[in-house]
Amino acid sequence: MIISERIIKVLKERNMTQAEFAKQVGISTSTISEWKKRKTNPTVEKIMDICNVLQITPEQLLTGKGIEDEEEIAAASPESKFTPGDIQLIEDYHNLKEEQQKRLMAYMEALKKIESLEEM
Repeated sequence: MIISERIIKVLKERNMTQAEFAKQVGISTSTISEWKKRKTNPTVEKIMDICNVLQITPEQLLTGKGIEDEEEIAAASPESKFTPGDIQLIEDYHNLKEEQQKRLMAYMEALKKIESLEEM
């Protein structure tokens, strides 16, 4: 199996459309079509972006190790690790301005300190 076939396989297993994937990686859908026709493979510059979006390692993408087993893919899926509330929290955090993110992090640290003091 070549790299482009692995990408398409993981997209199907994750129920992610090619349009969604293309947007998140920063490529055109025609690029994915070229991959499917086996005319090209992803550029080296895009490998990490692809891995981040698909939640797989570069080794998995390049060698197929772990991708051939659908149960491993499902176990690595972000949905299996995070609740919808967790995902919403992360999305909301990323939509904040940098200064707001810093304040939120400081607030969380303060809450942890207060909680540890209360446990004493």
